[in-house]
Amino acid sequence: MSNPLTHFNEEGRAKMVDVTGKAITERVATAQGTVHMLPATLQLIQEGQIKKGDVLAVAQVAGIMGAKKTPEIIPMCHPLALTGVNIQFKENRDPDPKTGMCSIDITATVKVTGQTGVEMEALTAVTITALTLYDMCKAVDKGMVFDQIRLEYKAGGKSGEFVRKKTAEV
Repeated sequence: MSNPLTHFNEEGRAKMVDVTGKAITERVATAQGTVHMLPATLQLIQEGQIKKGDVLAVAQVAGIMGAKKTPEIIPMCHPLALTGVNIQFKENRDPDPKTGMCSIDITATVKVTGQTGVEMEALTAVTITALTLYDMCKAVDKGMVFDQIRLEYKAGGKSGEFVRKKTAEV
């Protein structure tokens, strides 16, 4: 049986996958994640009272930059000319009864016309957005938590479409 992991050469060492023969197609990926925080932190964000500035605007730009820089931080990712990156937020104001924390959901959608997908770029965008939210607010809430960073959707290329099945946990 051949090795299904494509990032290894015949000697078992790391390699960047050769996409030369792959078709150029439109590809899209959407990833999501959540940042949990104290209700007072979310209120400060909503009121524009965080001293470092507009938290969501800065985090949004950071997420876009993160998507564009993915091949610089993930060793086997191909540099891609992204055709679109969109970061969206959903603020959950009602505290979780178990934790007492509010949250912000992050959704990143990345598009490209190319020979390889943009799943890693979408996941990187969500992660960098979450890290930036933390950085912007850590002076008032060092207890923030990230979770549920995941690929939700991808389309294009040889492997076709992936849609995450909804579960009770996500």
